[in-house]
Amino acid sequence: MQAVMAGCVLALLPSAWLYVSTADRLRTTADVPRTEVAVVFGAGLWKHGEPSPYLAHRLDAAATLYRAGRIEVVLVTGDNSREDYDEPDAMRAYLTRHGVPDARIVSDYAGFDTWDSCVRAKKIFGVDRAVLISQGFHIRRAVALCEAAGVDSYGVGVADKHDVTWYYGGTREVFAAGKAALDAVFQPDPTFLGRKEPGIARALAGAGD
Repeated sequence: MQAVMAGCVLALLPSAWLYVSTADRLRTTADVPRTEVAVVFGAGLWKHGEPSPYLAHRLDAAATLYRAGRIEVVLVTGDNSREDYDEPDAMRAYLTRHGVPDARIVSDYAGFDTWDSCVRAKKIFGVDRAVLISQGFHIRRAVALCEAAGVDSYGVGVADKHDVTWYYGGTREVFAAGKAALDAVFQPDPTFLGRKEPGIARALAGAGD
């Protein structure tokens, strides 16, 4: 019994770390600090390549922040590991339909997981400070990992109805927290690193026009 209890405590330590380390970093679209860059993490596509409802809600929050003048550029980061699956382009198309100019959107096609997206935001796109947008069950992990990657971050957790997907996501986060802790400690290179991209700098330069 003691061994089981000790195992449970150890298993929950990464989740406790996420809650403690991000306690003062969560905001809403109404009170998040004005920041040049927002990062939206991919969350799957539905038929015809449209963003899933969860991803659409993240993008809606980014569009709200842009229209309110609280951000200037949106970095969309997601999976484009095969030709017939392109999260970043679907995210870009959705944002332009909702009032964000195409020139204010930068795409990261190799954001295969949260750690990869955070590291690439810092090392490839030169992001030092950002507003991160995701669902509430994921946003703490996103903030903690981006902070570990060197991005000064605030998180906006998008509210969604508590359906099967929401409960699955919340349960998954308990296990994902362990990987997040390992990523933060050992800081592995992302799946793809490559050369630095000037997209963010160019978009910000254009934002002053």
